[in-house]
Amino acid sequence: MATFVLVHGAMHGAWCWRDVRDRLSDAGHRVFTPTLTGQGDRRQALTPEVGVETHVCDLTDLLWFEDLRGVHLVLHSYSGILAGPVAQRADGRLASVVFLAAFLADPGQSLLDVQPPHVAARYLETASAEGDGWRLPASADFLDQWGVTDPALRRWVGPRLTDFPLRCQTEAVDYRADALDSVRKVYIRHTSPALNSLTPFHRRARISGWETYDLCCGHDTMLAVPNETADLLHRISAPETGRPRA
Repeated sequence: MATFVLVHGAMHGAWCWRDVRDRLSDAGHRVFTPTLTGQGDRRQALTPEVGVETHVCDLTDLLWFEDLRGVHLVLHSYSGILAGPVAQRADGRLASVVFLAAFLADPGQSLLDVQPPHVAARYLETASAEGDGWRLPASADFLDQWGVTDPALRRWVGPRLTDFPLRCQTEAVDYRADALDSVRKVYIRHTSPALNSLTPFHRRARISGWETYDLCCGHDTMLAVPNETADLLHRISAPETGRPRA
């Protein structure tokens, strides 16, 4: 069976993978769900100094200390921009990188660089006005943005969201342009509702010949459709997985 490292996006934590982790584990897979510094159950470590490099180290340290190999690295949303630096430092430990409704960033780009300009401006303004200039406060507005509509799910997710450090959005990623060339790459798009900010990355994946898949749900796929998300990851990890599809 496969080894998965499931990485959450902004304002989340390992908690969001609970049902996906359990389903994959029940199928016999080895599953790790790290919480990035300053998020979720590690929110006490949230400081202005937490940035992209902090989170890259979180993941590369996990790979090394646990001596993980043949890893299917699943990156949701914000964490997609960590792919290049992690792959470069992973010393051949990755079997694939799965971009789950994720952002992509080329060397020298930050998360805000790859966001639509009006979204980047709103985040900067909010951090300045409401986040002491260094954090983006978590709020129910993000549940609306991510298409989380189920009332019970909103009640469970909302209180668990964590303020997100602005440095994670402004710090550029640093890696060689060819760091991901030898790694299998998969992009999973969500479609109901879609998030327009992610459209360019799905298009890029298609043009580049990556494997692509769709999930009919909102942005937080692991929360909205955990069984379907886990089952798709299981299929992707199987040796007989087919080639790209729309």
